Amino acid sequence: MFFVWCNAQIGSTMKRSNLQSVNHNQDCAKKLKTIHLPEEGNSFILETLSQHHDKPFPFFKEPKEIGSFSIDEKRQFQNDRRQLRIYTPPSNMKNCHFDLRLGYSSMIKKDESIYNYLNNLLSWIMSNKQTVTNLPSKTNDQKTDKFERLNTDFVCWRGLLTKLACIPYENKEDILLAVINFRGTYYMCEYHTESKVEQIKNETPRQKEMCAWGFKFEQYMTADRNLGVPVTNVPVNTNVEFGSVACTRLGNHSLLFGAEVDCEDLGSTDSNKYVELKTCRITESQRQYENFCKYKLIKWWVQSFLIGVRHIICGFRDDRGLVQYLEDFSVSKIPSIVQETLQQPWRPNVCFNFLKAFLDFIKANIADDSRNVYVFRWQPGSPVTVEKRKDQNFNFLPNWYRKWSAWDN
Repeated sequence: MFFVWCNAQIGSTMKRSNLQSVNHNQDCAKKLKTIHLPEEGNSFILETLSQHHDKPFPFFKEPKEIGSFSIDEKRQFQNDRRQLRIYTPPSNMKNCHFDLRLGYSSMIKKDESIYNYLNNLLSWIMSNKQTVTNLPSKTNDQKTDKFERLNTDFVCWRGLLTKLACIPYENKEDILLAVINFRGTYYMCEYHTESKVEQIKNETPRQKEMCAWGFKFEQYMTADRNLGVPVTNVPVNTNVEFGSVACTRLGNHSLLFGAEVDCEDLGSTDSNKYVELKTCRITESQRQYENFCKYKLIKWWVQSFLIGVRHIICGFRDDRGLVQYLEDFSVSKIPSIVQETLQQPWRPNVCFNFLKAFLDFIKANIADDSRNVYVFRWQPGSPVTVEKRKDQNFNFLPNWYRKWSAWDN
């Protein structure tokens, strides 16, 4: 089982930080954060301080891919793997010189004003009914194959799970999400916060260009499986993407989530052949490297660990957008790297214990009533607030899904 491997891989990295975490927890005690759900006559609290969740790693079942999908050049959903690219690294990873600014002016950019919510994941569910169907055996003769609900507790994108798991250590980005309990399954969808909207609005041309560098890096590092070699003299099209759909179990919660995947390594012997591609500025001092371990690696690790990705390939670039060298990060070794580098390292068990507690909280306090939406807001250093809403601003489940003809058939 995957959770046994988790404990074997992660547990050894925690021994040295036990004494360090005591002092760190005392320093942070004054920053206690809680979740409050305002209901008449009730008070619910979920602590987000890291020390509250510093206990053994929870049960986590090895993620299993149950399907995939593609988004084509016109942003149309395709129930196939046509957009999955293959990993094609350069022969010399320590001396590659990729120019990430090349072709930026001709890049084909997707319309960021169109927010997809969970629509592509819901389209996959509707295209793969047999995979997600719960078919309980019936003893009567009336109906034996009634499709009443999905056979999972939670449905969401991996990106939201990543942000939630990192809350105990997050000190910058706020979070806004909505939860709807529809037919016994909790659908969770992230929204842009006010600060995120303001950040996007005020982005400089330089910042917009730098945000595009990751797409160009993928073009250097991947190829269409029919060609087998990268083609870097054509415009990058950010409309296309490939998504994997996975299921897993955390504690007593079953999860079905979608995740965008960069490529697969056809030469890998791992059961999961997907590879995550990242870019990062070259670290030029010990402090910069420590910040890289503290702020970057936690999100990279959680993101990859959730879906079972084994390797992250990072292109280290300079300020001109030139990738100087590549580094292969084994996901299982990232906690050890952090443990050896930071005096107060983040702890994988804390991340997943908090994620489990958050899901516990949702299950315990959100009713099976699809007419209401529960909106969670959180800012670092502040309590998480939860508001029950009936308006349409956060009602992200579309009618075409709610009225799917397969329900109850």
